[in-house]
Amino acid sequence: MVKFVVDLDSHKVALGGEMYADAEALLLQDGSDQSSLWGGNLYPWNDPEQRIEYTSFINIRPMDDNTSMEIQDDLIKKSVKTLTETCILGSDELLEGA
Repeated sequence: MVKFVVDLDSHKVALGGEMYADAEALLLQDGSDQSSLWGGNLYPWNDPEQRIEYTSFINIRPMDDNTSMEIQDDLIKKSVKTLTETCILGSDELLEGA
């Protein structure tokens, strides 16, 4: 499993680190806005439909209507998935089955 944090506004992904806060800090230092950062877990060797998990402590943001570790907004989940596919996977790979 690899922890990741995405910046949905600048289309950047930070991978790895011991904690999500490590990747989050890198993006914040690079000018990202906290409200556009979302975290998750990537399981590269799982079946395509089970490779991404939308949970992270940094996702707990009641001010952004997200009160749990899991991303609750389906549009944000879709954006995280799309950005993850674009930045991490090869052009012939997808997180979902064909």
